[in-house]
Amino acid sequence: MNRQEIDALVKQMNVDTATGPVDERVQQVVVRLLGDLFQAIEDLDISQSELWKGLEYFTDAGQANELGLLAAGLGLEHYLDLRADEADAKAGITGGTPRTIEGPLYVAGAPETVSFARMDDGSEEGKIPTLIIEGTVTDTDGNRVEGAKVEIWHANSLGNYSFFDKSQSDFNLRRSIITAADGQYTALTTMPVGYGCPPEGTTQFVLDKLGRHGNRPSHVHYFVSAPGYRKLTTQFNIEGDQYLWDDFAFATREGLVATAADVTDEAEIAKRGLKGPFKHIQFDIELVKEKQDAPSTEVDRRRASA
Repeated sequence: MNRQEIDALVKQMNVDTATGPVDERVQQVVVRLLGDLFQAIEDLDISQSELWKGLEYFTDAGQANELGLLAAGLGLEHYLDLRADEADAKAGITGGTPRTIEGPLYVAGAPETVSFARMDDGSEEGKIPTLIIEGTVTDTDGNRVEGAKVEIWHANSLGNYSFFDKSQSDFNLRRSIITAADGQYTALTTMPVGYGCPPEGTTQFVLDKLGRHGNRPSHVHYFVSAPGYRKLTTQFNIEGDQYLWDDFAFATREGLVATAADVTDEAEIAKRGLKGPFKHIQFDIELVKEKQDAPSTEVDRRRASA
């Protein structure tokens, strides 16, 4: 079939057969995607067996709760960020800390404190370096933002996230910090490590077929929001990781690379109330003021909630 015949067939089956109320947006998307799929079947001569194996794969990926991971691994989530960047530019929105992917591992409801939070539960103390992350939330003019909500989450020393890893305590390495008048936030935590896709999982299965690895560098995730400002979804990846610029999820971007400095000065250690040397990352955040009729930065998607 040619494309004209395909489009006529799709319309006949999925538009002309409607007998009840139609969600026009859903209809528009389904018709377009079906037409593109049928065309791909024609162009690539996809067999019935290949098609059904593909459907079986998506069934398995859904049951394994890996579709969010797959979206990151194939670059879909990064592509959406690039589209959002273009939309912002067209709306005249510039500046601010760069956005990057959310990933599939956020959990709503983390404990909330003002200015400072200890993120870890102490279970890995002495096994992995202590890390202090701090920064200042400002607007694009350098004014400090009071009342910004800085949500932070990251993996433990095994590359696992609480809630999804049931061996960890609730909300381990997950916190929300509200900035005071000085716009500053400080998180006392542990050094995160990179991780890989589950080796026997559905995402790694596809990556293997593509000859790709499924590893992420050491990183820390952020949501940052404040009244009157555009919500920021971002993360920083840590300098020195072998996968820093080879992130399977394509999340590393200029302006989002952080250096973990070693702090050994005894006076600074004592000032922080710690027992020994620690690592320090400075990650300042610049929010952009909301603009009327600008593209929304809120993403409506299913997220875990503990």
